[in-house]
Amino acid sequence: MSLRSTINKLGPGLLYAAAAIGVSHLVQSTRAGANYGFELVWVILLANVLKYPFYKIGPLYTTLTGKSLLSAYRKQGRWAVATFLIMTLTTMFTIQAAVTIVSAGLFSEIFGLPINLISQAYIILTFSALLIIIGKYQILDSFIKFVIILLTVTTLFSVIASFTTITPSETPTRSFSFLNTADIFFFIALIGWMPAPMDIPVWHSLWTVAKLKDSKISIKDSLLDFNIGFIGTAILAIAFLSLGAIIMHPTGEKFAASATGFSSQLISLYTNSLGSWAYILIAAAAFTTMLSTTITCLDAFGRITSESFKEFGVYNVLKSQTLWVMLTSIGASVILSFYIKNMKLLVDIATSVSFVAAPIYAYLNFKVIISDEIPEKHRYKRPEIVLCYIGLVFFTCFSLYFISLKI
Repeated sequence: MSLRSTINKLGPGLLYAAAAIGVSHLVQSTRAGANYGFELVWVILLANVLKYPFYKIGPLYTTLTGKSLLSAYRKQGRWAVATFLIMTLTTMFTIQAAVTIVSAGLFSEIFGLPINLISQAYIILTFSALLIIIGKYQILDSFIKFVIILLTVTTLFSVIASFTTITPSETPTRSFSFLNTADIFFFIALIGWMPAPMDIPVWHSLWTVAKLKDSKISIKDSLLDFNIGFIGTAILAIAFLSLGAIIMHPTGEKFAASATGFSSQLISLYTNSLGSWAYILIAAAAFTTMLSTTITCLDAFGRITSESFKEFGVYNVLKSQTLWVMLTSIGASVILSFYIKNMKLLVDIATSVSFVAAPIYAYLNFKVIISDEIPEKHRYKRPEIVLCYIGLVFFTCFSLYFISLKI
């Protein structure tokens, strides 16, 4: 199979990557490296391993049946769709606000427009909504392939350059400890969106449904698409952690709380490795990556809410994807008006809430994994089933622990 042929078959997996390689990577992974050096590499690996079987069921189920995971939830009972819908409605505005504020910070850093940050965030949300409403899936699919390749290449080059050209001049002063409550909160926030929120298998399945309308996809190609996106995001997460660990951790420098301050520091990580000549390239790659995350999240929330109402038996205006894209944009704008000056707090809230909801999403997906709808030859083997159980126990215990700390 040629490289061009492989790239042409990619679609939902790259949309997944675009949604994942955003806040969890540019913000949280880089912060992990800046704060703790390479200590939390194992956390990134753990999160990816534990979530893998729950994510895989999205493209697998949809390619086999032609239906989204929401259809599988409906077969579990109306309660399952209702639970998913309620969790989505309570988290989607905060999540959308979190990814948008990072995009706005990068936009402001690059263009320096004489308008305030909240106005720039509104511009990005409006542009994203229009692209989804007018362009539909085809434009989104084409746009993402270019963006992901650009960021991947520049990030990997930056990490290699930082290893070979940067010599730390100071000794790191902080290490991770489970005895430190602040460290535990960051640990939970990091896992919450590493590599992405736990509801993303539903997003993936809906993108696969859209892809199936344009062309036929074999099980082999669908899982190849998924694995490329999944493994690629895991590698990039470690790459972003490495940039923070090599360049910032030895100096004790911390990321700014504001979106603009963070954006400036993020781009500096690249230019410190590659040189000032790379500023425009890196800034463009970082911004387009976050813009793609903003667009894919907005597209996903529009799809999953409208489809949830359909599965729940509501066939009126609430089934309109356009309506929910607009409502998500409005809700995110309201939240941004309160958190525009503290990006880190908004991000930590969004990622922590996602972590607390993870056991419920994982349980719903596990019920699909073991259902009779999955043909015998495509069912998970014992190691993956065991991994599912380990993941369920892990997410449940840590979610309850986090809630107890907050109470």
